Amino acid sequence: MNDVAAAAGVALKTVSRVVNQEPGVNAATAERVHAAIDLLGYRRNDSARTLRSGRTASIGLVIEDVADPFYSSLSRAVEEVALRHGHLLFTGSSRESPERERELVLAFCARRVDGLIIVPAGQDHGYLEPEFADGIRAVFADRPPGAGCEADAVLCDNVGGARTATAHLVAGGHRRIAFLGDSPTIFTGRERLRGHREALAEAGLPYDEGLVTMGPPDPDRLRADIARLLAAADPPTALVTGNGRFTVDTLRALAALSPAPVRLGAEPYLGGLALVGFDDFEPADLLGITVVAQDPGRMGRTAAELLFGRLSGDEGPARRAEVPARLIPRGSGELPPA
Repeated sequence: MNDVAAAAGVALKTVSRVVNQEPGVNAATAERVHAAIDLLGYRRNDSARTLRSGRTASIGLVIEDVADPFYSSLSRAVEEVALRHGHLLFTGSSRESPERERELVLAFCARRVDGLIIVPAGQDHGYLEPEFADGIRAVFADRPPGAGCEADAVLCDNVGGARTATAHLVAGGHRRIAFLGDSPTIFTGRERLRGHREALAEAGLPYDEGLVTMGPPDPDRLRADIARLLAAADPPTALVTGNGRFTVDTLRALAALSPAPVRLGAEPYLGGLALVGFDDFEPADLLGITVVAQDPGRMGRTAAELLFGRLSGDEGPARRAEVPARLIPRGSGELPPA
């Protein structure tokens, strides 16, 4: 910086202001400083800057799976906000393991990230208390924090979205509606089942445990569950699937179980089965799959803005933001009962 100041004929403080994009330097002087920087090949030493400021200009993001389209959209939105705030984003996948989540979070903290956005796999976040005391800020996304942690959370309207899916099928004349969801230990799985039950209750329909299957993603298990449902004396005429992965696995199971090729869109499914999936996915529009779509981009942007608000000094109470889901009718959810 001394060399740049000498080459531009300005004070060291002026170079600092230009490099850090601070006000108070006229355009002509700033232009001379930038010319000197280009001539000398000067690069700011971010390690030294970190030592002075206590900030690393980086944040960490822990998600379930970086390859999942939902989380890749959320991650992209977080990164856009981070770059706008001059921060780098580090991302890791927990693979739905509480131990892996904690390992990643503490690794990011050891590297002195300024803040964290966490899609939690575990249900106990008391381990974050020392990090919060040390100045780390965190926002939870998709699922709320577990025990021992008060922090901001950005969630989808899981209950309302599932209620809309089931109510849509009820309005189409269906009375036997199966629900295929994620493990009940997962917040989103529980909340979506609750929305399904609420829609049935509002329609005056009984809740039948025999029409519900819950568990971690497993195509073989799901196929066996669907075969059992279809072989029942009073089988379902419609399905609600709890997330995009379950929807795709369900379509594959129906195709495998069908004695003839399954025709999608406006054509009947196996036995006239209708379907509404929670989460949009590619190529649901081409296949004519009716979905309740989340907005992972909006969720990621909201979480990131909340985090940067905290990093800017917001010390208000923990907030919970809820992002709505919307029904997209495409044909599969509009099939009448067989």
